[in-house]
Amino acid sequence: MNATSEAYRVGEIEIVVVSDGERTAPVAEGFVLNAPLEEMQRAYAPYGLPDCQGNTPYNPTVIRTAGQTVLVDTGVGADTAMQPGATSGFLMRNLAAIGIGPDDIDTVIVSHFHGDHVSGLVARNGGPAFPRAAITVPANEWSFWMDDGELARATPGRKQDLFAHNRRVFEPLADRVHTHAWDDEVVPGVIAVGTPGHSVGHTSYLVSSGGESIFLIQDVSNHPAVSLAHPGWHLAFDQEPIAAEATRRRTLEWLAREQLPVQGFHFPFPGRAFIEADGDAYRAVPVRGAG
Repeated sequence: MNATSEAYRVGEIEIVVVSDGERTAPVAEGFVLNAPLEEMQRAYAPYGLPDCQGNTPYNPTVIRTAGQTVLVDTGVGADTAMQPGATSGFLMRNLAAIGIGPDDIDTVIVSHFHGDHVSGLVARNGGPAFPRAAITVPANEWSFWMDDGELARATPGRKQDLFAHNRRVFEPLADRVHTHAWDDEVVPGVIAVGTPGHSVGHTSYLVSSGGESIFLIQDVSNHPAVSLAHPGWHLAFDQEPIAAEATRRRTLEWLAREQLPVQGFHFPFPGRAFIEADGDAYRAVPVRGAG
């Protein structure tokens, strides 16, 4: 991947997709809960990946609206970039390459509390990665992950690890965290859209200006090879797999019917595409070039 950012406009709003990198690794048993390993391993082949390899890009989005510089989701965190052979964790470096420093971010919007979306809130020194930024998060996502009763009921393994990680990320930042409800205008031109299932409070964002719109789909879809080509697959990362599938099918049908472009957090960079129906499944048709 050569380019690490791409800018385009939605009416008067500027969108800049900034890559945090990607992860390519062997497809493992259990990644999809309701599909055989061999089928999972074949899924990514049309995207040019080696046999049995899967791929997860990370595409945070900068929105410049009404004089504000807003970042939607923060990637896997700068510590990841320091690991040997790292292929992700590059958001801060790639922001700097286009002239955006930590103090330039006015607001960070979070879609949900999984590590590849919130870890970048913390700098390598343990302080806030964006010292001036207000942080706004979905209200029901905050109330779930910060609830001690939910923590006590969490099953061992990934669920407990997520609770611990979210406490580490957010407790030092709690004085700057605000919550928003679904259907709120979070910042001018950006509406929160409830898309639960992948996480209990998972939220997508509809950006609109001057009669134009784009839908930040976030984790309604993982890589198109998985979530679009196989909308019925339940990923191990889905908190409520049946609800996630229902949300995914409903959202993809709407996007295809309305021909509303999407910005895909986990789509191959730069991730701007139209969704088209393909029999009982879907495909992403990339939008080429800046606009």
